[in-house]
Amino acid sequence: MLVALVIIFVIIYAAIALEHPLKINKTATALLGSGLLWTVYAVANGNSNRAVEQLNVSLASTAQIVFFLMGAMTIVEVVDAHNGFEVITSRIKTANLTSLLWLVGFVTFFLSSVLDNLTTTIVMISMMRKLLDRKNDRMFFAGIIVIAANAGGAWTPIGDVTTTMLWIGGQISTTAIIKGLFIPSLVNMIIPLAVTSYVLRGTKVIVPEPDETDSRYVTTKFEQNFMFFLGIGILVTVPLFKTLTHLPPFMGILFGLGILWLAGELVHRNKEEEEKEHLTLANALMRIDMSSVVFFIGILLSVAVLEHSHILTSLAAWLDRMVGRQDVIVTIIGLASAVIDNVPLVAASMGMYSQAAYPPDSFLWEFMAYCAGTGGSILIIGSAAGIAAMSLEKINFIWYVKKISGLALTGYIAGVFAYIIQYKLLH
Repeated sequence: MLVALVIIFVIIYAAIALEHPLKINKTATALLGSGLLWTVYAVANGNSNRAVEQLNVSLASTAQIVFFLMGAMTIVEVVDAHNGFEVITSRIKTANLTSLLWLVGFVTFFLSSVLDNLTTTIVMISMMRKLLDRKNDRMFFAGIIVIAANAGGAWTPIGDVTTTMLWIGGQISTTAIIKGLFIPSLVNMIIPLAVTSYVLRGTKVIVPEPDETDSRYVTTKFEQNFMFFLGIGILVTVPLFKTLTHLPPFMGILFGLGILWLAGELVHRNKEEEEKEHLTLANALMRIDMSSVVFFIGILLSVAVLEHSHILTSLAAWLDRMVGRQDVIVTIIGLASAVIDNVPLVAASMGMYSQAAYPPDSFLWEFMAYCAGTGGSILIIGSAAGIAAMSLEKINFIWYVKKISGLALTGYIAGVFAYIIQYKLLH
């Protein structure tokens, strides 16, 4: 049975990693894999009742992550529907390309810490189309945005799906992850920024002609500001909600979603139905990326089979024997996330190492959050932010490898050393 489970998982994993060459959506692969793995496990185990009990346990933990993601994604969609991100993007103005690069990098870094890195990347690259006319400039900026978005998402519990998984799973806490990863994540972004700004030094910003065909709905300044600050406020206070009530984070995000929904209904109560339809939370629910949500369900349930069958525990023991050093093992996992989706990597790692042996906020979990969150920047296919940039700016894989991968790798390694040095000084 164990051999069959490993073979199925490896094939599924490979298909997910090769999603674009195979032209098979990774969500379909993840769902197929979870169904196959649980079927083989239940039949071969000979104890269907035990398998059902284990499935229910895994489903409960998976549901917490899925509900949280759905709530957060919906809040972001509502803010975007009201052009709320104009509150930030409209203030970014400079004639110098190097100054603009640093400004965009830091805005992306901090915006990604409260939004997910995918949404931040889409918002910032869309803004670059209004600020930069030259294609080559926009591609360089897109590469830096990917690095900054992934770095910014790594140091807060709500900034990246992998960090959120570790937070909901109890491996990390809000205060500890912010204190532990802020400096390494900042280093991860600053090194590529410094090199790129040197390459682009002296270049002036060439602004494109205004787009008269922009079909976005017009909202008032009050609506933009109100929905932006309310939406961001809800996302930021979810960790506080968890701390004060000790309820799971998904309960906080759903509570906040209710507040945002009620506020939206009150703000638009005097508008005609057709006028406010695109601004409602019900409409935002239809626009969220359900394919990604279902992918998380499939991959987390797939990894759960390996955890219940003790395959991941055996893998962790083997890695400890062969490599021996935790920092090296986690660094390799981070590098692997440039090729393989970091969600299943982190999910597998959570199953490999128990909290009894590695308590919350230990070196392993904090370092894992950094490496898995930022390692995906090394290749454009290594993160959702990279895939979005590739799609929006039609960035070629080879171009990214030549121009951006070296910068991202340098930043990643610098952040690794920054975290290890910081950990040794503070512990």
